[in-house]
Amino acid sequence: MDNLKIYSQGDIDHLIILRDGETKLGERVAVLSSWDELEGANAKFVLLGIPEDIGVRANAGIAGAASTWKPSLMAFLNIQSNRFLNGGEVLVLGHFEIDEPEDSSLKGLRNKVTQIDDLVYPVIEKIVAAGKIPIVIGGGHNNAYPIIKGASLAHKKPITVLNVDAHADLRELEGRHSGNGFSYALKEKYLDNYCMYGLHQNYNNEAILNQIDTNPKLKAVFFDDILTGTDFTNLMNEIGPAAGLEIDLDCIQNVLSSAETPSGFAVNDVRKLILTSAKKFSYLHISEGATRMLDGRVSRLTSKLVAYLVSDFVKAYIS
Repeated sequence: MDNLKIYSQGDIDHLIILRDGETKLGERVAVLSSWDELEGANAKFVLLGIPEDIGVRANAGIAGAASTWKPSLMAFLNIQSNRFLNGGEVLVLGHFEIDEPEDSSLKGLRNKVTQIDDLVYPVIEKIVAAGKIPIVIGGGHNNAYPIIKGASLAHKKPITVLNVDAHADLRELEGRHSGNGFSYALKEKYLDNYCMYGLHQNYNNEAILNQIDTNPKLKAVFFDDILTGTDFTNLMNEIGPAAGLEIDLDCIQNVLSSAETPSGFAVNDVRKLILTSAKKFSYLHISEGATRMLDGRVSRLTSKLVAYLVSDFVKAYIS
């Protein structure tokens, strides 16, 4: 049965590689023994995993995104605890355990994504309502929808989102999948202004481009225009309080994912964006990366990349 597995200290301890004379973040992070402790916890950030790729497959993508959570968590927990980041700023909540649907057809997968939505959004709502900042590691980008919904319900208003992504994920309302999380969030009025940064002209269909042209709530910056040196700093100025930050790892060149690309942002471009703007955001969602794909591709670097992005976000926010 689908559920949220809440971690104990024991779950954390077996992921830490101990060395004499050193302290790792995993030795400093907090855990919960009950939901009642959340609001009073000293940690400002709540780390949560959604290891699934059902939404990717429901969008005709290649499975693999489910592989990211555990190795990324391990990479994060083994960062040094030092003057730059202690670890006590972060509470590791746990991860969602999601069963495979009995019906593996496209319709069955999309129905399952709807069930995942209903599992995820109440947890995000609780975290945000407690005054904490969720950091969510996916999983497919379908999970943007329940994260936006949960944050919006907690704030009692629609929220703005910045999505750093090669794809707008504004596909049709044809049943839930990784390509239409923002479509559903807009339709149900959980999403207000939607800012897209780094879209690839080659991989967004004409219907999506028309939406962007005609809806004043949609603001897009294309990666192809960034390459020409066009200045888009004004986009960040349009992002108000309580905004969400979505980072789809398929926008970074040579990062393993269903839509892996040879042309995209450099890792340090995305790190710089986080390090200079983290205080604007009320959550961070990292999606679509993989350490192992169903087609046999493998990367050990994805988990370390995720650990960098998470630690950058926390350090920039608290500095």
